[in-house]
Amino acid sequence: MSTEPEEPGHGHSPAAWTAVVIMLVGFTIGTIAFFLVGTVPEFANASWIVWASAGIVLVGLLVGWAMAKAGYGAKGPKYSPKAH
Repeated sequence: MSTEPEEPGHGHSPAAWTAVVIMLVGFTIGTIAFFLVGTVPEFANASWIVWASAGIVLVGLLVGWAMAKAGYGAKGPKYSPKAH
């Protein structure tokens, strides 16, 4: 009997990677837009881009959840962990 706890996956799954990449894109767009809205006069009325990027972050969260439910999560049947 092994005394080591089972590895939970720690995000090494297609669902986690996809969710994180989508959310990083959202945060990157939002950060750049937030900077431009505050400093560049041509972007003074473009605050909608910041809010749209917040929506992209939420989409990433939903995509990760849906992929995990579809079996691509760390414990899903469609995921095969790689050896280290």
